[in-house]
Amino acid sequence: MLLNNRFLASLCVCVSSVLPVTVSAGPVTFNTFVQQSGINAALSPGDTSVIGFAFAGNKFVGSVYPNNSQLYQTNLSGGAVTKFGSPIPGASNELYVSSSLGLGGFPNHDIYASAGPGAGLYHFSNNGAVQGAFLVTGATSLNTQYVKGIAFDPFGNYGNDMLVTTDAGNIYKVNSAGVATLLASVPGQVVEGIDFAPAGFGPVGGQVVVASESANTLFAISTAGVVTNLSTLGVAIGAAEEIGFVPLNLGSGGPLEGFYAAAYPSSGIQKAAASDFAGLLGDAIVTSEFGGADPVTDVHWNGTSFVLTLVGNLPAQAEDGIFVTQAIIGPPLPEPATMALLGIGLAGLGFSRRKH
Repeated sequence: MLLNNRFLASLCVCVSSVLPVTVSAGPVTFNTFVQQSGINAALSPGDTSVIGFAFAGNKFVGSVYPNNSQLYQTNLSGGAVTKFGSPIPGASNELYVSSSLGLGGFPNHDIYASAGPGAGLYHFSNNGAVQGAFLVTGATSLNTQYVKGIAFDPFGNYGNDMLVTTDAGNIYKVNSAGVATLLASVPGQVVEGIDFAPAGFGPVGGQVVVASESANTLFAISTAGVVTNLSTLGVAIGAAEEIGFVPLNLGSGGPLEGFYAAAYPSSGIQKAAASDFAGLLGDAIVTSEFGGADPVTDVHWNGTSFVLTLVGNLPAQAEDGIFVTQAIIGPPLPEPATMALLGIGLAGLGFSRRKH
């Protein structure tokens, strides 16, 4: 969610009361992965401020804000930026994107996106050649809501379905046939970033967890739809925008591994190396949206309570964020092959993927 300057000023004054973090120099540092100039060149004329970003097997796919419904794609080095598919008809504002996992009947590496305010979901084939509205049955209210987050269940606790958050505070579960179920609601709150907690994440291990910028905290939702407000467990994070759990297998090898984040409006896509998270496996990484040099907070379960630590800052306003691991990318390559591929910019490489 984007903030106007007057609201931002008032928010920054009051958030100290909801940020009980341990101040740290932090191990997480960011470098530019996709240059803003490349996005500008591919999508201009039109708005080009970065918002969504997803790993799609043989490429990355991203979205921009506010009035440009044309997605873009990059190669695996963050270069060669071109348009992806055709514009989403009538879409505007923040268009978050995600890539399916090839589980639960969903295709491998297809792109699912928000279709904008009041317009539900949109679907692209992996190559962008086939696209259209992804209209659901069942809980059809999703078709007229503003989708703010999309994630695919990699563990099977939620049937390997797609889970979707909306600005109405609703969390939906959608299967590959397009049948939607309202899993839970957080009344009066916007829920946005979404990811799946590993089993060791304290009392909410194995549950889906969503970030709420309006509530300044996280909410966990069980498979039965029971909502836990993590502020009752000491988790208070001002303007919590996006959440990603550090994969337990992060750091197994591969130059693409790491954390990628959209840095609005004009700092492109930033990347932090996998090695920066070596001591944080299984923790939640939460980015806050304050409008510039936004903080990155680690949420760790120490066996008895949650501990929050500031581990870094983005160079601009935080938007979408994802982890990429070797397990997502594919099996490790023999060293000579790895060096050869690096020498040609990873050209022509086929990948298989689990989740971000």
